[in-house]
Amino acid sequence: MIHYKVYIQNENAEWVTFVHGAGGSSSIWYKQIKPYKEHFNILLVDLRGHGKSKDLKRKAFVDYTFSDVGKDIVDVLNHLQISSSHFVCMSLGTIIAQSIAAKYPSRIRSMVLGGAVTRLNVRSQVLITLGNLVKHMVPYMWLYRLFAWVIMPNERHRESRSLFVREAKKLCQKEFKRWFKLTRGINRFLHHLLADEPPIPTLYIMGEEDYMFLPAVQARVSQRKFSQLHLVTDSGHVVNVDQPEEFNRLSIRFIQDQQPMERVG
Repeated sequence: MIHYKVYIQNENAEWVTFVHGAGGSSSIWYKQIKPYKEHFNILLVDLRGHGKSKDLKRKAFVDYTFSDVGKDIVDVLNHLQISSSHFVCMSLGTIIAQSIAAKYPSRIRSMVLGGAVTRLNVRSQVLITLGNLVKHMVPYMWLYRLFAWVIMPNERHRESRSLFVREAKKLCQKEFKRWFKLTRGINRFLHHLLADEPPIPTLYIMGEEDYMFLPAVQARVSQRKFSQLHLVTDSGHVVNVDQPEEFNRLSIRFIQDQQPMERVG
């Protein structure tokens, strides 16, 4: 089982599960834990190969799929006997949450998707193609630093860049390659995954400076019934780090606005 950590507010509180992106770990949520645990029970997970899950022994895992990674999280929910949870996700973690929503919709009460990835633009696809061409020839950290600078180019994105580069150093080259393979054909995968909208309340929180991913999210949300979008000024891709107070205010209020779960007993 992947590594996880819980903070219990009380036995009747709503659960919130935090899902980080590729190259990160649950430590990226350090600006969310304190305000969230005043209201909710919190579940933090380290995705396979990341954080404290990097040393887990797995049988014959060659390649990963988003479905595999999502099942890891569902296994933790089952282990903790959490029937359903709100999900707060960042970057590639937003794809994992939506994979869970497609396969296990009853497990997700609502979704907060920060720096959401719904489609790769031309620049992103060029980067991915370049990365696939040279990933066996250059250290993975060179690629990761390049991606970090392209995705988060501004001076005020420095903290986000530094955080993700620091966390990515904890990955080994083999794990990086496994995760990088997930990007192959990702636009076809996302088109199929997001073709139907599950009836799950969803809040997209995007930085106005998230040049790589914002336009696709804006187009997506305009066609959705259960989704809404909030733009955060002076913020790039990693909005929970760039503007944590605004992110916390918006996301906590959104979760609190959802109807309480029906409880038995």
